[in-house]
Amino acid sequence: MKERLTRRRLNRATLLRQSLHERAELSVEAMVERLAGVHARHREPPYIGLWNRVDGFRREHLAALLDLRAVVRASLHRGARYLVTAEDYLWLRPTLEPMLRARRERVLGRRTTGVDGGQLAAAARFLLAGRVMPRPELGRALAARWPGRDPVALARSARMLLPVLHPPPSGLWGRRGPAAFVLAEEWLGRALDRRPDPARLVTRHLAAFGPATVEDVQAWSGVSGLREVVDDLLPSLREFRGEDGEELLDVPDAPLPPEDLPVPVRFLAAGDDAVLAHTGGTRLAAERARHPPGEPAFLVDGLVRGGWSLTRETDGRTVLTVRLSAPLNRRQREEAAEEGAALLRFAAGDADRHDIRFTAAG
Repeated sequence: MKERLTRRRLNRATLLRQSLHERAELSVEAMVERLAGVHARHREPPYIGLWNRVDGFRREHLAALLDLRAVVRASLHRGARYLVTAEDYLWLRPTLEPMLRARRERVLGRRTTGVDGGQLAAAARFLLAGRVMPRPELGRALAARWPGRDPVALARSARMLLPVLHPPPSGLWGRRGPAAFVLAEEWLGRALDRRPDPARLVTRHLAAFGPATVEDVQAWSGVSGLREVVDDLLPSLREFRGEDGEELLDVPDAPLPPEDLPVPVRFLAAGDDAVLAHTGGTRLAAERARHPPGEPAFLVDGLVRGGWSLTRETDGRTVLTVRLSAPLNRRQREEAAEEGAALLRFAAGDADRHDIRFTAAG
């Protein structure tokens, strides 16, 4: 008989593995590896995500890793931009390649009609050889080869068809402008792994977000057809049942904390995988609460209780607005104010003044 895990216990397991129950005394590079990547569609959210998890984190810690090429920014899970360690990129990009190519065809196929994917990849590789090129410049150069085609769609196609990275200043806090492209193997000075490793993809998700279903792994990574991979792994995995009878899988020796594990208030960054890494975003969802995917989430007792935003006012103030989906008690409000003040010091330490406002979600 498989052990049954309640939703609350699954919630606590994810929060613990994501280091959201308490900040970890861990290097930033080790944390990025533990998380199996950090969602990085925009520049600032990864810094906030790591600040939530690493004790004493400062912005320059991540910036230094990007400069040292120990951490890289690239299109990976679901075709979205992620920060991963250089070591993980070497096996992860080949593993995600079929998904990325299929996604390019689905999302950008109409805008690149008549353009052969292999020829586009070869042309982009030739243009990028030995140099770093801003996305608009690459798009214009590709459009010269395929007149009448959308330069933006051509450049975006290149990042899905070809192992490319977005080197600094892309990914640096506060920097604006289009991402640049560079060939991954040239930037890292190493060849990518020759064979995909979907089994490793599954176990890394389980270690970071488990126990989880096959559907959870597929929703997070964008890779379909993982059932056969999981079946081969079953002898080495732990099996559980969820409250609704769903099959849950986990790696051996991963922590399963009790339901009463205390967890603090947290202000999660936009697109944080703690919210996105399970089908339907249910692992951290409060009853009857549906948080817009990709929006910054406010956690109370491990559950999403609203969203938040930072706004710089014309008088030099930075305001943290917390939009609540349910009222807070006095203790929760005090804890939220304390954590919010810490967030303001981290994200807007240069502001003349800080304010925190609590409002009802519209």
